[in-house]
Parts: sequence; C-alpha cells; structure tokens
Amino acid sequence: MDKIKVFKPEIDQIKDERLRKNLEIIINNLPDYFFIIPASSTGKHHPKFDLGDAGLVRHSKVAFRVGSELLNTQTFGDDFTEKEKDLLLMSILVHDGLKSGKEQEKYTRFDHPLLMANYISEIKDKLTLKDDEISFMHDAIISHMGEWNTSSKCNVTLPKPETKYQKFVHLCDYIASRKFLNFTFEDNNLIDREDY
Repeated sequence: MDKIKVFKPEIDQIKDERLRKNLEIIINNLPDYFFIIPASSTGKHHPKFDLGDAGLVRHSKVAFRVGSELLNTQTFGDDFTEKEKDLLLMSILVHDGLKSGKEQEKYTRFDHPLLMANYISEIKDKLTLKDDEISFMHDAIISHMGEWNTSSKCNVTLPKPETKYQKFVHLCDYIASRKFLNFTFEDNNLIDREDY
C-alpha cells in the first residue's frame, strides 16, 4: 500500500518542505489498519461517509479540509503563523492515527489521542522535527476529543483543549464528525460539488 499516495492532496498543502517530509514519515509509520477501518467502530459517532472501508481516511481528510478552509480565512488564519498552520494541519491529519491502538484492536481505544500524541515522540529518531515542533503536535493532538474526555470503560482522563491550537484541532475534528454533513468522494479523495 502506498500510504503517501492516499494523502498526497493533503500532504501537498503543507508549505514547508521539511515539515512536509516529516508528515510523510509519520504517515508511513502509521499502522496499516488505519487505512482500511471505518472512523467509528460502532457507527454511532460519525456520518455515513466515515463508515465502511477507509472511513477513517475519509474522516481525516474532511477534518484536514475543514482546517485548511478555516486557516485560509482572515478570521481564523490571522491567529497563526505559517509554520503553526502547517503544524496544525499535520496534527489534524494524523490525530486518529492510532485509533485502534498500536496493534489493531476490535474497538476504538478511548486513549487514542494520548497514544498518537506520544507516538510522534516515540518515532522522533526517524524525524527531523525539532523538540518544540514535536511538543506542538503532541499538545494539539492529545486534547482533540474536547469535552468528551472521560469514559466509563477507561480510567484515563484526557485533557480538554485549552490553547488556541488545541481548540482549533478539536473544532476541526468535531465538525468533521457531525452526522448532518455530506461530502462527496472519488477514490477516497474529497471532490468539490457543483450542485450547491
């Protein structure tokens, strides 16, 4: 499987070449299951386009697109530097990278934000990311669940978003998971519709 090809349209939007190459390395190190499972193991928490084969890929692409669109506006984009925008989009794209654990488990791991945030540090020897960039991505990913930070099935309490970076990543993930949304895909790539 060519993991980079799956996310080529998104990767190409990262402006800084060094950061873009690091994103490719992170994506290449994601478990194979990430590219084939649905976004929700139960189907309860995501729209229909996120279900079925490669649903998690489609969810990640929608969250990335939401982030990209918001960052292209003055209202949101002016709050971030170009480097921060790249790091935010990178974080959004891989925020669910270990959704079912490092090795695929049957259901979503509630602590998957923590697993993914820590994973970037675990593979840092493969990356050229600076410590502050790894820390940025860690902090942006770890709180992406927002106010849904506890579970009766897990004794982990995830942090809630506090910084503008954490709130932005959570916002993009939250919007992308709303059931009333409908996006059009071709080969798991978002396509703009003409009928709006």
